[in-house]
Formats: sequence, C-alpha cells, structure tokens
Amino acid sequence: MKVRIHVSLKPGVLDPQGRAVHHALEGLGFSGVEDVRIGRLIELDVADGTSDEALDEMCRKLLANMVIENYSIEKLENA
Repeated sequence: MKVRIHVSLKPGVLDPQGRAVHHALEGLGFSGVEDVRIGRLIELDVADGTSDEALDEMCRKLLANMVIENYSIEKLENA
C-alpha cells in the first residue's frame, strides 16, 4: 500500500523558507500571493495490513516534529 504523509509547520511557527519563496515570487513580478508555507511530502510503501495506529506512531516518533509540525496521512489506491 502507498501512503503519503504531508508534514507542515503549525500555524504561528516562523517559516523562513516560505518567506524567502514569497519574496522571490514578488521579485519575479507575481502579485497576489499573500503567504507561502513550505512543507514536506513523504511517500511510504507499506504492507497492506499496516494499521492506522502504526502509521500514526511512525509520524509521531520520527517523521514529524510534534512540537512545531502537523501531519496528515493519505492512503492511496493501488495502481
């Protein structure tokens, strides 16, 4: 089974990469971009029987920094 983990900074946490991209977009003449937040996408191939609890534990223990980041888990249909 394919799983995508989307990791993003919690609201209120400073995002220097997002600010740099926002500034660069303005410098390139793109107007109307009000804010940019940068995150991570992690794709996993796991056994079909992997439980939601196990995926959640993977995120909490390693894949996301729970102090400053949120995450969401997306299970993909097999292609």
